[in-house]
Amino acid sequence: MAIQVVPAEALGASSTPGEGAGGGDDLGSGRGRALRSLLRNPLGLVGAGLLLVVVLVALLAPLIAPYPPTQVHFDTPFQRLGTKGFWLGTDDLGRDLMSRVFYGTRASLEVGVLSVALAVVVGVPLGLVSGWWRLLDTFVSRLTDLLLAFPFLILAVGLAAVRGPSLTNAALALGIAQVPTMIRVVRAETLRWRGADFVTSARAMDAGSGWILGRHILPNAASAVIVQATVIMPVAIIGEATLSFLGLGIRPPAPSLGIMLSDAQQYIFRAPAAAVIPGVTIAVICLGFNFFGDALRDALDPTTSSR
Repeated sequence: MAIQVVPAEALGASSTPGEGAGGGDDLGSGRGRALRSLLRNPLGLVGAGLLLVVVLVALLAPLIAPYPPTQVHFDTPFQRLGTKGFWLGTDDLGRDLMSRVFYGTRASLEVGVLSVALAVVVGVPLGLVSGWWRLLDTFVSRLTDLLLAFPFLILAVGLAAVRGPSLTNAALALGIAQVPTMIRVVRAETLRWRGADFVTSARAMDAGSGWILGRHILPNAASAVIVQATVIMPVAIIGEATLSFLGLGIRPPAPSLGIMLSDAQQYIFRAPAAAVIPGVTIAVICLGFNFFGDALRDALDPTTSSR
């Protein structure tokens, strides 16, 4: 449920921003309430802390990684945890697992961000159009059903066959797979707010559909879009690991958590850390997004944040 952003026009005030009878104060108080609710949620704080660490590791990977992720040390394969110089051990080629996890985390976040961006750029306009114009609703709904009929793995196989496996193609397949969900979320929010009093007032003042959608509907649907983005991120990260594991994502020897898992299955009993560490990393990233996303959803829901 989104926080209602009451436009100044609906309060009988001037259309100039900041001149409404408390419209800006309502928005400010809503943001303050959401922030207080978020800070009172322990799981949300844990999720935010995990995400902060993950993002810092990804951004600072070139600076904090002990070795380049593709550098091999043929004289030190299968080093154990805690080995001096290789604190997380090495794989079969002697590559440092810590460095590869750092860079693999960076690649996972890149795919997640690109997937979310694609889902938002395509899904939000289509959702607004579908919820506002009934004549276009049927067409967009059928398009959504068509996209849902093709799992992301099928799209990834098709893209890999045409363009070859790569990070961009993996992000493209995962983003397209998440577009239908984003369309449905934004469509539901548009249908919810199109009957609100401030929208009716805007229509009475001969406001155009584009103005109403951009000025009134979209700001009120923004919270739902943000929450949905936190849901898409872990799905995209797991999807990238799956595609890389199957050889349809990032190409070796570039580091990827999925590639590390795929390589480690050959010697899992000899060097279990090579499989456990990237698996735990994926789990931590997804837990961080899930905890933070749940807390953000509760914070942006007035009925839960007021309890």
